[in-house]
Amino acid sequence: MNNRVCEMLGIEFPIFAFTHCRDVVAAVTRAGGLGVLGAAGHTPEELDIDLRWIAEEVGDRPYGVDIIVPAKYVGKEDGGLKRSELKDMIPQAHRDFVDDIMRRYDVPPLLEEDRRRDSGDDSAPMTYDQAVPLMDVAFSHPIKLIVNALGAPPPDMVSRAHEQGVKVAALAGKAAHAVRHVAAGVDLVIAQGHEAGGHTGEIGTMVLIPEVVDAVAPIPVLAAGGIGSGRQMAAALALGAEGVWCGSVWLTTAEAETHPLVKEKFLAATSSDTLRSRSRTGKPARQLRSAWTDEWESAASPGTLPMPLQPMLIAEASRRIDRAAHDMSSGAGQLANYFVGQIVGSMNEVKPATRVVLEMVEEMSDAIQRVESMMA
Repeated sequence: MNNRVCEMLGIEFPIFAFTHCRDVVAAVTRAGGLGVLGAAGHTPEELDIDLRWIAEEVGDRPYGVDIIVPAKYVGKEDGGLKRSELKDMIPQAHRDFVDDIMRRYDVPPLLEEDRRRDSGDDSAPMTYDQAVPLMDVAFSHPIKLIVNALGAPPPDMVSRAHEQGVKVAALAGKAAHAVRHVAAGVDLVIAQGHEAGGHTGEIGTMVLIPEVVDAVAPIPVLAAGGIGSGRQMAAALALGAEGVWCGSVWLTTAEAETHPLVKEKFLAATSSDTLRSRSRTGKPARQLRSAWTDEWESAASPGTLPMPLQPMLIAEASRRIDRAAHDMSSGAGQLANYFVGQIVGSMNEVKPATRVVLEMVEEMSDAIQRVESMMA
């Protein structure tokens, strides 16, 4: 394809794959798209290892990194509180509620070595302090794109990127957000609709894309939210986007490191089996409905905490669930879930990531030809 996004990043197809799995990044990049590694769950050391591996796999083909630097979070106005300081802000009632869930669903405790995972880092998750070391690592590798997933990118992300010839993008759930991103200096805006997995706003993709395209022209826009097929990609291009940003569709690929039980749940789910919940991050994020989300919506729930307190509160519980979720009938199996968009209803087959890319391109071409035939 020939458009500004393909020319800007040196890719064959304007298909961007957001994923936490390095194998998916490499597969999509090699297939002609652009893999983007989600780094929020990485330590700097882990990120360095994965980016070295990706570079070896893709050669001089382009790839990117996605880092979460929220525009708003508890402690930011105080200059960024440390993990130890933020822990003291978590109410005992919330700790007791999580402990009670673990007890009632019979989720075993972690081994001692697993509990030491965060002991060496006092920066809080999903904060600027945690993001800076990740940015340092990302910019030490030949990335072509860096993305901020929550809010406008901070000035140092933009300046460092542009000094190194790296393009900058940010996700927007409203036209006003997109305008702020452009003012911050982004090269691409990702318009993410309500259907998307993870942190989403209230506006559907079909409405959001043309609003954002018009608001930020001539800055190129990628469409996100409920996109996992070539027909949806064709629709996004028709609405004015110059490419698509997909996340959920990679979660059931052969290369994906999605928890095996959660992958089973995704393959069986319908588009009605997701909801926006604050139960994982403290901000509304679309995920698979499970006993976990039901518990946080129940009358007994004390309510969720704001970011980053909620992810700190549930961090150990989440690891315990993942460790113990071996089958659907177990308590941990009932609780297990993950971020996923409404496209999950179409994710009913395990495929190689390369096949997903090629099928999207072929179906997009067929859809465009079908519309053109109607105009003949």
